[in-house]
Amino acid sequence: MAAAIPDEYFFLTIPELNKKWRAKEFSALELTTAWCDRLEKLGPRYNALAVTMRTSALKKAKRADDDRKRDRLRGPLQAIPFGAKDLLAAAGEPTTWGARPFAGQVFDFDATALQKLDKAGAILTGKLSMVELAGGGGYRYAAASLQGPGLNPWDRTRWSGGSSSGSGSAVAAGLAAFALGSETRGSIISPSAFCGVTGLRPTYGLVSRHGAMALSWTLDKIGVLARSADDCGIVLQAIADADNQDPGSAGKSFYYAPQYTRKASEIRVGFSPIDFSETAEESTRADFLKALDVFRAMGVKMVETKLPDHPYTLIASTIIAAEGASAFEEIIRNGRVDQLADQKQIAGLKAGLEIPARDYLKAMRLRRIIQESMAKLFSDIDVLLAPSAFRVAPKLSAALDQAPPGSDVHARRGMLDLVAAGNLAGLPALSLPCGLPAGLPIGLSLVSRPFTENLILALGTEFQKQTDWHRRRPPA
Repeated sequence: MAAAIPDEYFFLTIPELNKKWRAKEFSALELTTAWCDRLEKLGPRYNALAVTMRTSALKKAKRADDDRKRDRLRGPLQAIPFGAKDLLAAAGEPTTWGARPFAGQVFDFDATALQKLDKAGAILTGKLSMVELAGGGGYRYAAASLQGPGLNPWDRTRWSGGSSSGSGSAVAAGLAAFALGSETRGSIISPSAFCGVTGLRPTYGLVSRHGAMALSWTLDKIGVLARSADDCGIVLQAIADADNQDPGSAGKSFYYAPQYTRKASEIRVGFSPIDFSETAEESTRADFLKALDVFRAMGVKMVETKLPDHPYTLIASTIIAAEGASAFEEIIRNGRVDQLADQKQIAGLKAGLEIPARDYLKAMRLRRIIQESMAKLFSDIDVLLAPSAFRVAPKLSAALDQAPPGSDVHARRGMLDLVAAGNLAGLPALSLPCGLPAGLPIGLSLVSRPFTENLILALGTEFQKQTDWHRRRPPA
């Protein structure tokens, strides 16, 4: 008889779960079966499941148990069930990119990131839903997805964020121990904040995008949504590496070693008080300020700063629109783009083909200036700290293209544009759950220089030792 997996096990961290498997509290087959059952039963409740991978998952689970019998222990990811955003190719399975024009698309290979997790012993149980085409062209409503709007496990009348909607919902609801997502401009940070999970956007080029849908070749990144900062570091070590099949590869690997980070008292953390006292939605300010106090108590040097004055959002939008329209030119030209669910997105993709080369090139030149400005900013500080999102998850009916709270000239002196700025400069970011105002999650982001993931992971881990927001679970 299969062992019953206690409900709380679906919310354990990766090391906790792996330790119990090694201690033979359950087999990988029992664990994977339970997780597949849960994903298939509850995934549709949040519109989170795109494709179940039960058959291949159970085969891999049996291999993991066979390895355990022979003491072939590979590391902390062995026997851990996970999900992946449906823009990553999985051999022989549908890879829909969240969009009707690609509903029947099947590849005969696995994305590099999935290959690496398979080598580490992790078990893919399902492909997770996403905003169609990762939001290419822009979209107005949360319903812009083949599976329907991503529903937030904390309140199903609210959005789970995008475009890694299913990844955020699945980790928050305990449907996957961790999930892969992608980010071009906020697609990991947004669902992590709205769903109350920990999300890591790596440095541009650190994780191969081979086998992933291209939206913006110069901005796309593959990252992690998980229970904790420590979990994110474990997964990043497994998936980061040089890959000559990705022209944007940085040619680097990553070794997770937060223990070698400098003392907290030597780390300079830049923040803007206006972000917490004025720009953030009023209901969130008290919790954000408490989280800020936790960082102060950790002993880091808090330094008041602000982003350099650049039109970050406009530049990012121009680059994504031009590169996205090029990536999806075929369906725009042949009319299949009209099958998408969001009318604004259809119009946006078509308009992207009309962007003059001079505008794209000017945006890329300004982007270089932004990268230089951010590098100069980091000569005085080590980490930037700001709200991951300045509000709680919006209602499903909300128009997502409305200006966020506080988005005026005065507020822009803070870090309101940090997500756009960080993506344009290719910087790593870590979103940490930091409160539940009115029962809805919020998150704080740590952003640092390229290839300094260990620094923000160490700070994130220490923050999570001092708080328990990452341990909170949505209502049953």
